[in-house]
Amino acid sequence: MREKGEGLIFIISAPSGAGKTTLLRRVMEELPGLRFSVSYTTRSPRPNEREGEDYHFISPSIFQKMVEQNEFLEWAEVLGNRYGTARENLSVLKSEGVDLILDIDTQGAKRVVEQIEPAILIYVLPPSLESLQERLTKRGFDSPERIRFRLANAKRDMEEARWYHYVILNDRIEETEGKLKAIIMAERCRKNKNVLLEEKMKEWEEPHG
Repeated sequence: MREKGEGLIFIISAPSGAGKTTLLRRVMEELPGLRFSVSYTTRSPRPNEREGEDYHFISPSIFQKMVEQNEFLEWAEVLGNRYGTARENLSVLKSEGVDLILDIDTQGAKRVVEQIEPAILIYVLPPSLESLQERLTKRGFDSPERIRFRLANAKRDMEEARWYHYVILNDRIEETEGKLKAIIMAERCRKNKNVLLEEKMKEWEEPHG
């Protein structure tokens, strides 16, 4: 359990190709006090990815060593590559008082929630499987076989989204951005309600005039 005064944890999940990365970048540019939890992976970086910003790219042997030393909150293997969320990423919740965004899948979300509950779970849906297939094809990172795997995995993943707190449809990026920002601001208000009430009650108890 996290201590009082620590930042919030937002877990954002979506099928690969649903536009989650673009969405998160837009929201983080607009809302202060958000920090992205950079995951570790054994896969090679894509042309548009930067070390330390999108992922920490490490060798399979280093990843395995981190697993053995229990350095991950959660980790998984997808299409032959490993991905993991380091425990050290949570330190910013105390040291900097910011809210943390974890970009992980539904299985990883379950493992994280078991260890650091409460967290706010948000699932981002693509408009349709057809649009998802089109996005995966256009970005050119995956073979047809891998795209079929990702689509099948997306169907299973959506079933798991039933236990998330929020599900939003990424149909129009501007509208989706607005919804995600609204969720984050509402959760911040909910967290701070008692502090705000106590402050105002003290003010009103003081003599006036």
